[in-house]
Amino acid sequence: MPETGSESRPTDHSSRPFRASIPAETMRTTVSLARALVDECHLFVEPEGLRLRAMDPATVAAVDVTLEDTAFDAYEADSMHLAVDLERLGDVVGMADRGQSVRLALDPETRTLEIRVGELAYTLALVDPETVRSPPDRDSLGVEFPAALTTESGTLARAVRAADMVSDHVALGVDDEAGAFYAEADGDTDDVSLSVPETDLRDLSPAPAHSLFSVDYLDAITRAIPGELDVDLELGTEKPLAVAFEYADGGGSAEYLLSPRISRT
Repeated sequence: MPETGSESRPTDHSSRPFRASIPAETMRTTVSLARALVDECHLFVEPEGLRLRAMDPATVAAVDVTLEDTAFDAYEADSMHLAVDLERLGDVVGMADRGQSVRLALDPETRTLEIRVGELAYTLALVDPETVRSPPDRDSLGVEFPAALTTESGTLARAVRAADMVSDHVALGVDDEAGAFYAEADGDTDDVSLSVPETDLRDLSPAPAHSLFSVDYLDAITRAIPGELDVDLELGTEKPLAVAFEYADGGGSAEYLLSPRISRT
């Protein structure tokens, strides 16, 4: 008897409320971006595309990943709210070879997601959305970000790696007088700093900004970013950090919100 997670017999997908085909590399990146912070996430299926959203168990960081229908080879969907185990989904998608497509179809009767990669057919049981922590809508937070900039993802990753050598936290900020983005980390014996002038940034809207963030969370985020991409950063003083970028030739987009470590004075 076939079990969830095992190969299954071919299924007629013609009556499915959601069915799609997507390049394996795009799907693999999408899962990895969400999986950087959480093991399970909300999956919002809309006629225009998919959206993966979740907040980590410690309520420190949130992730929001969107895949437009243009990122798919084929896409048909009704509106629905699901939730998925990212580890299991990632393992299945990870079996695809470069150049292959991943085919997805929802079985509404069994509440399972049918995944096909080449000759492999996998039935993935969905998660109850009520058991997955929901991140707040950004607009509901009422946070204003006075400073914004665009830089290469490698610049942010380099700052995080440097900070990791001396501390568990790194201060990110903008020196509005010098017109520069900076990262600073203070350890017990050693310190490290990185300053990137406006001329080396893609864009800069300067304003005083300085907040302290977890190196572990930032490391997970920067490692998930696929290749060298331009990333948009929004920040302030003792305010969250917003990291946003596009991928898959603009068909996909991701945004992370990371809470700061508030100084106690």
